[in-house]
Amino acid sequence: MSIEQQKIKVWDFPTRFFHWAMVCLIGGLWWTAEIGEMQWHQILAYLLMTLITFRLIWGFIGSDTAKFTHFFVAPKKVIAYAKAQPKPSSLGHNPLGGYMVIVLLGSLVLQLSTGLFATDDIFTEGPLIYLVSSDTAGWLTWLHKTNFNLILALAAVHIIAVLVHVFKGDNILKAMFSGYKQVTEQVASPTLRSPWMALVIVLAIFAAIWWLLLEPVVSFL
Repeated sequence: MSIEQQKIKVWDFPTRFFHWAMVCLIGGLWWTAEIGEMQWHQILAYLLMTLITFRLIWGFIGSDTAKFTHFFVAPKKVIAYAKAQPKPSSLGHNPLGGYMVIVLLGSLVLQLSTGLFATDDIFTEGPLIYLVSSDTAGWLTWLHKTNFNLILALAAVHIIAVLVHVFKGDNILKAMFSGYKQVTEQVASPTLRSPWMALVIVLAIFAAIWWLLLEPVVSFL
């Protein structure tokens, strides 16, 4: 007997846009750093800062599956999920995936924060470097470069985990494109916030970052 499935929307457009835009921006940040295009590196960093700030806000007031309370659970629940066979299904992020989101967001916040104080000792300096000593700036620059390797490692783990899910028949990759997921249980659809609400938040954040950080860099292009 075939198991009846229902198709429900679990990911809102703002969350999906954040996910794929973040992937593109991290790739662009790596490439611009590799080829020494530091002005473009800064521009992409400030665009990523806009997205990360939005995601942190959306984690509290956004759609059900985007909220931190939806997937940031007690460690014992994560351990229980890791031990469970077969794995219980999850509408949004499973407990392990939820912790990955928190760690990745935390590493990106650290990356963006240290970048504000970093220097390449040639042409480019972070906008807040005047607040710290040269020794502190050097240490923060080292942390900025080292932490990016951690981000790449986390991204690799994330990709492997997604491929494992797809191989096992849970196509979460497709769901992050379409927003929809096929489920076998009778579950209520999560409450999804309006994308217009998200747009207003993003524009407000972007306006502030443009005024404080982006405009001076763009003016030198």
